[in-house]
Amino acid sequence: MIDAAEVIRSETNILFVTLDSLRYDVARAALHAGQTPRLAKFLPGGVWEERRTPGTFTLPAHIAFFSGFLPKLPQPVQPPRLWECRPPMFKTVEARTFVFDAPDLLTGLAQHGYRTVCIGGVTYFSRETPLGSVLPDMFHEDHWRPEFCSPEPDSARYQVDQALTVAEQYANRPLFLFVNVSATHVPHGHYLGDSDDTWQSQAAALAYADEPLGRVVDGLTNKKRWLVILCADHGDAFGEDGYHGRGIAHPTVLNVPFAALLSQ
Repeated sequence: MIDAAEVIRSETNILFVTLDSLRYDVARAALHAGQTPRLAKFLPGGVWEERRTPGTFTLPAHIAFFSGFLPKLPQPVQPPRLWECRPPMFKTVEARTFVFDAPDLLTGLAQHGYRTVCIGGVTYFSRETPLGSVLPDMFHEDHWRPEFCSPEPDSARYQVDQALTVAEQYANRPLFLFVNVSATHVPHGHYLGDSDDTWQSQAAALAYADEPLGRVVDGLTNKKRWLVILCADHGDAFGEDGYHGRGIAHPTVLNVPFAALLSQ
């Protein structure tokens, strides 16, 4: 297990990437087909962990993540959490878990001197509506432009360019850098030259995002130590058992890929 308490004490930077709507089976298939060679280099053991999301669409999943509840392993006994809010007196927390005495992780990190920055993707991060401001309001600083959103075929490149600019700007202080990658969220049929969204077009979207994701992880970890977390917030149904979309308790929505690594 990664010692997240030591990570924060040592002011190690944190990169947290959510691949919006990415199904575990799609991520695994793309990896096995050799479509994501850059990601394959970073994944511990060269594989994605299969996990279960705490939320079936973007808003509740991210609220859970930023409250300390990352996707869980599909097993009865769970490893210690990376971070969690200060618990009631009767609960004991593993020493390697970072405990924040605040209502959310971002406020807790700010108390330890971190700058928290959001690079938005889907419209829950766009501030186009009051609801679209809930998640960005949790950060010190947030960035969103229309070209960061999934209808733009090169959205991940624009997002990564912004992320690297932010990292350079705050090179001399601890940084929590969050990126919500929108390319794997519908619409993604355009990656196959089609108007329909399918698991195949989501795999193609992930294959597209592989290069910019590799660029941001390489660009950051080559210079200093980073904790890197990569996961999906939820999956997406493309007609399985008659279901379509997200916000439903179906395995295609609940099962997500997860990886965490600490660069040296």
